[in-house]
Amino acid sequence: MTVKSSNKKEHFRLGLVSMPWSIFNRPSIQLAALKAFLDRDDTLVTTLFHPYLTAAAAIGTENYHYLAKNSWAGEALYSPMLFPEQSKSAEKFFVESCRKEKNLRQLNFADCGQLLEQALEQWIASVDFSSFDLIGFSICFNQLISSLTAASRIKKLYPELPIVFGGSGCVGEIGKSLLHNFPHIDYVISGEGEEALQQLCHALKSPADAGALPSRILTKKAQGLVKSNCAGIEDINSLPVPDFAPYFREMHKIFPQQPFVPVLPVEFSRGCWWNKCTFCNLNLQWCGYRWKTAQNMLEEVKQQSSQYQCLDFCFTDNALPPKEADIFFTSLAKEKTNFDFFAEVRVITDPDKPRLYRLGGLSTVQVGIESLSTSLLKKMKKGATAIENIAAMRQSAEAGIALDGNLIIEFPGSTEKEVQETLNNLDFVLPFFPLASASFFLGHGSPVAADPGRYGILAVTHHNGNKKLFPEKLLKNLTMLIKDYRGDRVLQRKNWKEVSEKINAWQDFHKTRNPLKPALLYRDGSSFLLIRQEQINGPPLQHRLQGMSRKIYLFCREIRKFDAIIQEFPKIKPVTLRTFLEDLCSKKLMFNENGLFLALAINQE
Repeated sequence: MTVKSSNKKEHFRLGLVSMPWSIFNRPSIQLAALKAFLDRDDTLVTTLFHPYLTAAAAIGTENYHYLAKNSWAGEALYSPMLFPEQSKSAEKFFVESCRKEKNLRQLNFADCGQLLEQALEQWIASVDFSSFDLIGFSICFNQLISSLTAASRIKKLYPELPIVFGGSGCVGEIGKSLLHNFPHIDYVISGEGEEALQQLCHALKSPADAGALPSRILTKKAQGLVKSNCAGIEDINSLPVPDFAPYFREMHKIFPQQPFVPVLPVEFSRGCWWNKCTFCNLNLQWCGYRWKTAQNMLEEVKQQSSQYQCLDFCFTDNALPPKEADIFFTSLAKEKTNFDFFAEVRVITDPDKPRLYRLGGLSTVQVGIESLSTSLLKKMKKGATAIENIAAMRQSAEAGIALDGNLIIEFPGSTEKEVQETLNNLDFVLPFFPLASASFFLGHGSPVAADPGRYGILAVTHHNGNKKLFPEKLLKNLTMLIKDYRGDRVLQRKNWKEVSEKINAWQDFHKTRNPLKPALLYRDGSSFLLIRQEQINGPPLQHRLQGMSRKIYLFCREIRKFDAIIQEFPKIKPVTLRTFLEDLCSKKLMFNENGLFLALAINQE
């Protein structure tokens, strides 16, 4: 929808806000994308605000960085500002949350809260909200309580000013419950915001049209159920390039010495092309999977880099579009650029593709490993097996790509056999960069939440964190993004304790070793291989594979079926071959799952 107007008095003024705990060295792509879209409409004037920069300056960028990474500590700091009666429970919860992170243990709850409240009040005082016709808050992870607090104080000063909430944290029944329990919220946009926000602005600009609001714009009068998946932009290639200029102006004003180089968020796709994982609720706001062409993505990255003098980018996608990503990174590899990218990807087992991606600038990936038990992966509907996950870890390491990932523990309904399988397989991934253990949480809208009985869940309850931060009477009426449950949780915690301890030992192992040298390294001498294998306890082991043994090992650098190995080396008797492969597996130099084999050592070129 494009509207032209030459009458400046007809302009509708919209202010969009991103509160803590948005990552401080990264512009809000939500705000930037909305502004670029709305700027096509000459009757609208959109101003962006990034109070999270003010908060980062108030408490220090390092403290802010670690608080933003913590799921609950940051929200706890804002809770007493909105709910004074929750002050004691919020402080206790803050201390508990910070205890798990050594970089946060020194923080004082009262001091941090006071600094954040002062920063908030100063920001509000610095803005002439009377000049705006609508204020919008973008809500993502860990931004809810800070946004509710800011909206409440703005509404108190400007009671006639409409306030709208939107974002992934306000979809469907979540948004509806916020709207009907917080009087300072006038509207909630459920789903993608571009077109809906434009329609809302025009409805407020012309009240006679207010009755024609689409269903994805929730109002106080709306009582019906809301579908989580709402209509969105059909072709995201048609969207303009996000406008990060307001962020940079604020950043230079608040941090005149610019102590950090921002990482620019970019969006290759919306939704998830897999979208089957039973624990996941990251796609509630998206309508199907849509992606940009590689050419459009290349042009956007180059334009943003040139305009803002940045080389570091973070893809916001839940999963990159595979074919277009291949073209994108292949093109950048040929250009030999110095771009650096972070991306979330599905498991890649092809040994050549990670190398190609690395040459194109991909330095860090978040891979949905989630489990090292094939049986459990099936329950999660990950569409991957343990050996495929291990192959992804190996191939990424060999390509020089840092792999961040989680290992979900305490998944409801998981068996002792699956726990034992995980324990056994952890021995084989010791050489690779360690995963983080992540206790299962019940996400609103996830397949598990939709069918809890199937996973042994007896009752769905509010998460303990929310119980500490929200008044009990209010919380009963709210639908929250993160929930808890009653069922086999106590049993799962007991069963998975040893896994958690083993992951901690894995992490400690990598903290004390030389990160520049692979923990399981092979060097090729043309007719032989030398393999160096570090251990948690004891000196490194040395192995030598000669002649045919070398060829077999190199052939298994990607997942191979036993029959394929026999075909490749027909002169070796199957019994002899199997004995050799099993010996390598016993030494943790190779992994075997159901007749599939994978060599684990990494080549250092």
